[in-house]
Amino acid sequence: MFNYYKYKNKYLFSTYEYSMFKKVSLDEFIANKNKYYYLKKSDPLYSRRSFSVSHPDFILSEREDIDIILDIKEEKEYSLPEWLIKDIYNGNIISINTNYPHWSELLEEKSHNKWKVNILALGDVGSTLLIGLKLLGGELIEKIGICDRNENNKIRWEYEMNQVRKAFSNEKFPMVKGIDIESLFDCDMFVFCASKGVPPTNSKAGDVRMVQFNGNSAIIKEYAYMARKKHFKGIFAVISDPVDLLCKKAFLESNKDEYGNLDFEGIPADKVIGYGLGVMNGRAAFYAEMDEKTKHFLNEGRVFGPHGEGLIVADSIKNYNENLSNLLTEKTKNANLKIRSLGYKPYIAPSLSSGALSLLSTMSGDWFYGSTYMGGAYIGAKCRLINNNIEVEKLNLPEPLFSKIKSAYERLVKII
Repeated sequence: MFNYYKYKNKYLFSTYEYSMFKKVSLDEFIANKNKYYYLKKSDPLYSRRSFSVSHPDFILSEREDIDIILDIKEEKEYSLPEWLIKDIYNGNIISINTNYPHWSELLEEKSHNKWKVNILALGDVGSTLLIGLKLLGGELIEKIGICDRNENNKIRWEYEMNQVRKAFSNEKFPMVKGIDIESLFDCDMFVFCASKGVPPTNSKAGDVRMVQFNGNSAIIKEYAYMARKKHFKGIFAVISDPVDLLCKKAFLESNKDEYGNLDFEGIPADKVIGYGLGVMNGRAAFYAEMDEKTKHFLNEGRVFGPHGEGLIVADSIKNYNENLSNLLTEKTKNANLKIRSLGYKPYIAPSLSSGALSLLSTMSGDWFYGSTYMGGAYIGAKCRLINNNIEVEKLNLPEPLFSKIKSAYERLVKII
């Protein structure tokens, strides 16, 4: 079924023939006690360049879509060797799509000791996120670069942040350094916080995030193409709204040549991650702990879908209750309206829950809520970064819940 290969000190396997690699025996292959690379060939427009193989389904199926999150708890006879199933569940398998250009560079990729993070735009969101990273990122972040079109604002934040110190303590905080646009992609993680503007608090425009899409998509197009020209290898983190749609816009625009043709020479789909669902989890938890009937969400619940219209809050993944889930979903979706009704823009919780805290969880390899690519759309779910590759949580979901998630996914696919 499989061909087994060795490249330098790395071991690879595939159902396809790769003449550039040396074939090895199965015995030599499984004697290797490191991670393995599973090579496949899929259309880059609908698949990731690489990901962590956490389930046998990822080996057996070539298709990537919303089913990525679904784990059917039935007795299955997988037509895979026992050693392979064991290594999958031990997190030792990474899948690489060899239809992406430059895919072989993944075999040389190294893990981070400390991250270099660059933030674009120091408005309400960017500056609040910066504070969070500065205060909490000492163990993970080496340096934070900041860039803003207002030079005085950039200088202000560099000065202010580097004066944040803890007296009589050896605790270190990341250095903050003002950078120019040309240096934006000299980092491990680029954080996109730019926005053309947020509708005023008295706006009657409906879903504010969709109002922002046209303006923000033009901005992200510029920086996605810049990342392509700079051969950016890190994570392109999208904070601005609407997160899920802007992620796909960045992926597509980065992978077009000067004539608008897709060549996939830009940012791989899996290196673009959206950060909008963390605050939805925070809002759901906020409302859930107010009522004994929904407190179980704190330990059993999940959130799925886009940051905005189409959001799904599940009260429990153990004992799903449709009515309680609908109640939490509506409260969570409308939470920002409460702040806007007071005359304020609701940016603090998103900047910290979706932004700073989720970015730090990404860097540390902890679970977080992020929008990742699932074969045609970026959509939010619980995930984590392991060995530089995203692993998405698989769950045995009841049909009514999965149907809602699938509908939200299909809506996103149609928009862009």
